[in-house]
Order: sequence, then C-alpha cells, then structure tokens
Amino acid sequence: MADIKIEDIKKLKELSGAGLTDAKVALVEAKGDFDKALEAMRKKGLTKAEKRGDRETREGLIDAYVHDGRIGAIVEVNCETSFVAKTDEFKDLAHKIAMQVASMNPMYVSEADIPEAELLKVRKAAEEELKNDKKPENVKQQIIDGKVKKAFEEKVLMNQPYILDDSKTVEAFIKDAIAKTGENIAVKQFKRIELGVVE
Repeated sequence: MADIKIEDIKKLKELSGAGLTDAKVALVEAKGDFDKALEAMRKKGLTKAEKRGDRETREGLIDAYVHDGRIGAIVEVNCETSFVAKTDEFKDLAHKIAMQVASMNPMYVSEADIPEAELLKVRKAAEEELKNDKKPENVKQQIIDGKVKKAFEEKVLMNQPYILDDSKTVEAFIKDAIAKTGENIAVKQFKRIELGVVE
C-alpha cells in the first residue's frame, strides 16, 4: 500500500468537500497519487452537484467588478440559503464570476438563454456552407452541430473557459463550488458596461 500522508488527506478533503474517510479511500485507490485522487473525488462530487442542480435558489447576492475604471460587470448569483450567501467563499465566487463577465464579455448565461431565431440563423449559415459537400448526411449534421456549438462557445458564460483556470469551464468552476457547499448555485443574470460603448 502507498504511503498516505495525513496532510494529503486533509488537503483532499478541503478541495473536494468530502469527508476524511472518503478522501483517504480515494488516495488509497489512487495509490497515493494526489491529482488522480482529486480527479476521482471531483467526479463523485460533481455527480452530487448534478443532483443538486434542480433545487431552488432563492438566496444569494449581487456583486460587481470594475476594471481600470473602464469596464464593469454586475452579477446576481443565487444559492439556497442565506447562510451560504454570507460566507466568504460564496462572496469570492460571485466576485470571480463578475471578473469573468468583465473580462470575457458573454452574451448569455447558458445555452438555454440563446434566442431560437439566433440559433436558427447560425444553423442555416452552417447548412448553406455545407450544401454542396459530398459527405454523408449524418456526418454533415454532426459538422453543423459542431459549428453551431462553436459559434456560441465564447458567448455563453457557462461554456467559456474559466479565466483563472482555463483547464475548466465556468460551469465546472461553479459545480466545484456546489460540491463544496452542498447547495445548488446558479448565475441568475449579469450586465457588463464598457466606457463609451452603448448597447
């Protein structure tokens, strides 16, 4: 059996939001490989987070971020209880989401917010582009779906690479927080303002 350090167990517990026993088991299963254990814990945590995704979020807070006096963003981030909304971790999460909005200028919170007409317009353009292509129809449809997804990737907040760790999306960053807090967390709305730009 690999030599499991108590510091690693504590660190893994903190990062994953799981119990000490679960953290130890994950490290043993990963033969002491901390990163592998964390990945396994994340997957378990995210499974729990998915189940929480349907729970109502009526509490939360509004946070703002202003960059250099030229770009500002205000966001509403919701959770289930006022207890979690008042924690430093939740306030930090809301602030980081505001930074993301200021930096990456998304148009929509999630894919569900994209207007149908906008989706159809992009799909039609992709279909037009491929109309003379000799590929089989099912392959063409996959390419078209891919083009539509790509067109909105940067515009949808949840799909954007997270600015402080681009190995994950904003959605994955929020799901990590859900796993840690044990509560559903949702970005309700945002507004971005840039000096001299009127939308």
